[in-house]
Amino acid sequence: MSERKLSSTNFYNQSFLEEKCALNELIYLLSKRWMTEVLFSIEEGNNRFTSLKEDLEHISDHILADRLKHLEQHDLVHKCYIPGTPPRTEYALTAKAEELSEILGSLCNFAETKMQF
Repeated sequence: MSERKLSSTNFYNQSFLEEKCALNELIYLLSKRWMTEVLFSIEEGNNRFTSLKEDLEHISDHILADRLKHLEQHDLVHKCYIPGTPPRTEYALTAKAEELSEILGSLCNFAETKMQF
């Protein structure tokens, strides 16, 4: 629950909801702009920062780095350092993220076929 003022009503409301059901915290995490797009892009094979940046052409470097950090902190993405000249960093979905991605795919399908936005 970072990035929220600890004394705000929003913080208290979110804390209450998180205690009621862990789904609320997951939805809060995934609702950050670009979060699911980064996850799906890695799933599609974009496993380096530059390829993610090319795939998600409007995302800033700062936001992409932040989203990758959050995904890694929540064990949804594994960051792998590959030695060499120059050294490389690659990202891969964890088993937990692959399971989540299936669920999100079903939600996307539901939204596209059943909802009117």
